[in-house]
Amino acid sequence: MSNYVINHLKELESEAIFVIREIAAQFENPVLLFSGGKDSILLTHLAKKAFFPAKIPFPLIHIDTGHNFPETIAFRDALVEKLGVKLIVGSVQEAIDNGRAKEETGADASRNSLQIVSLLDTLEAYKVDAAMGGARRDEEKARAKERFFSHRDEFGQWDPKNQRPELWNLFNGRKNYGEHFRVFPISNWTEMDVWEYIKLENIDLPSLYFSHQRDCVVRDGVILANSEFIKLKAGEEVVNMTVRYRTCGDMPITGAVESEADNLDKIIEEIATTRTTERGGRADDKRAETAMEDRKKQGYF
Repeated sequence: MSNYVINHLKELESEAIFVIREIAAQFENPVLLFSGGKDSILLTHLAKKAFFPAKIPFPLIHIDTGHNFPETIAFRDALVEKLGVKLIVGSVQEAIDNGRAKEETGADASRNSLQIVSLLDTLEAYKVDAAMGGARRDEEKARAKERFFSHRDEFGQWDPKNQRPELWNLFNGRKNYGEHFRVFPISNWTEMDVWEYIKLENIDLPSLYFSHQRDCVVRDGVILANSEFIKLKAGEEVVNMTVRYRTCGDMPITGAVESEADNLDKIIEEIATTRTTERGGRADDKRAETAMEDRKKQGYF
């Protein structure tokens, strides 16, 4: 009798696929929240494997702030066409135009928190009862508090002090009318796990994640891409730099890192030696010590 042994990446894959299948089994209208970042791309790949040879049996939802990197939108559209899945787009600009959200002003204005209104409106419009996302516990201290199945009340809000136990991978998806769940199948993955799995499975990614030349503005120690959404402050200048991104969000808030890593092997080597967290360059997380948790309580991803 031979022993069957799987490595930690395949163990994480099996756990995530189990959670994804549990979502499909327990809920009537699940969706996958797709940002175009590496984690949501990885999650989409796992969903594909979970139901192969059938297609992914639920739609992808993208909350479009209007401040996305063009590379992200192009990648999103190409992937959706390739997979043959339904894409639902919630528009922050539409929420602003309808008076549902108020545009921030000033040099540090961001549409990041405005996603909350568009996300909750979209989930309600499509009667979504489970929205799975690619958040991981190692990303940020607020996300470290999340369960796999994270309950949201009828207002889409999260109570970090009132979460359900998940002993022996038993997930309780019971809810009252109007409530829903956020589900995080790759909660136990680290950034290194994600990159090693991407290499193992040869998963395509937007070019943002690899070293490239870009005009940038350095603000408060954060390297931001110069764009029409950036208002230069006094003394700031645009500098061409060799950078890549470790996380993918809106252009005005997502910090790049100076890097020569233009392939997966170099990226993995770089991550193994870095002392900076993955979200260390996100300007939205620097607004307050509890910025992420405050947004999540209001209905953020």
